[in-house]
Amino acid sequence: MYNLLISCGVAVLLFLLLKFAAGLYWLMSLLIATLAFMGVFYFLSRYIMKKVAAVMDTATKDLQAQRVEKGIRELKGAFKYAKWQIYLEGQLNAQIGSIYYMRRDFSNAFPYLEKSFFKNWVSMGMLAITYMKRNKPETMRSTFEKAVQGSPKEPLLWSLYAYCLCEINDQEGAKSILEKGLKKIPGNESLKSNLELLREGKKMKMRQFGDMWFQFHLESVGAIQKHHASAMGAPRRRVIRK
Repeated sequence: MYNLLISCGVAVLLFLLLKFAAGLYWLMSLLIATLAFMGVFYFLSRYIMKKVAAVMDTATKDLQAQRVEKGIRELKGAFKYAKWQIYLEGQLNAQIGSIYYMRRDFSNAFPYLEKSFFKNWVSMGMLAITYMKRNKPETMRSTFEKAVQGSPKEPLLWSLYAYCLCEINDQEGAKSILEKGLKKIPGNESLKSNLELLREGKKMKMRQFGDMWFQFHLESVGAIQKHHASAMGAPRRRVIRK
């Protein structure tokens, strides 16, 4: 936000100087001021985002090395840039909330997910699921609606929305959501197959989405552990017969 204010301030000051001090024609003054606004905004944004990218790189390395708390502290440190760049605060909240959620630390995840950027559909999906588990179906619906408006081309998001509606026994609503999803992503096989399953009175198949699906913790703990073990290539336990 500071980027925008500083850029506007520079542009207005330049326009006034050119128009009234230098006596330049107003249209030419406006053109130069607009170019100045774009230039200042671009360079300030680039400078701040480089700072944020450095923090994100460090945090990513810590997370990959399983130093999760340290990684989260790094991400929280980037909040000092939040007033400079529009939407940055929401993006950081989305990242931190998603990390807590994936670690099943749902109570710590919630306040961050609540303030996450609406175009981050993964964090919005996690937030909607949290509302579902807290028996707030209408808030769950409104959160999913906001998410699909921000990210209309994500098949898993549409399927997740429909799946959660099935969980609260709204089968017709789930079919309607999948039909809406198919209008946004015509011909998508996962949406088509899940819609067909619901029309036949069967359960949706979500495991086709792989890791992306399992991160939402809607499967049993045993199923999630089995999936992770399979993904890591764990050998099957041998049965020794005597």
